[in-house]
Amino acid sequence: MKFLVDAQLPPGLAQWLRGKGHEADHVISVAALDAPDAVIWDLAIQNDYVIVTKDRYFVEWARSRRPRARIVWVRLGNMRREVLEARMDQAWPELERALASLVSVIEVGR
Repeated sequence: MKFLVDAQLPPGLAQWLRGKGHEADHVISVAALDAPDAVIWDLAIQNDYVIVTKDRYFVEWARSRRPRARIVWVRLGNMRREVLEARMDQAWPELERALASLVSVIEVGR
């Protein structure tokens, strides 16, 4: 699976996903840090990325736009990268099951 980590999340999260055996890029490595949401959406569609984000707009778009990108919606407050990765580790088994089911929006932290 390929992931694109959005700007509000640390680049280290892409590295963490690679450690789980997946391809992952942070938006700063494939676009600008301030890339508009539409650019990120188009990158995801064109490159078959799952967008990992805190941004509610992507969730709304995933439910209403076609073609549809898949979203991992991180609903955790601001925290140090190590704490974020620990929380993602806790959620990982459920996240993997949801990713295998092909649902379009997967919430983490709710």
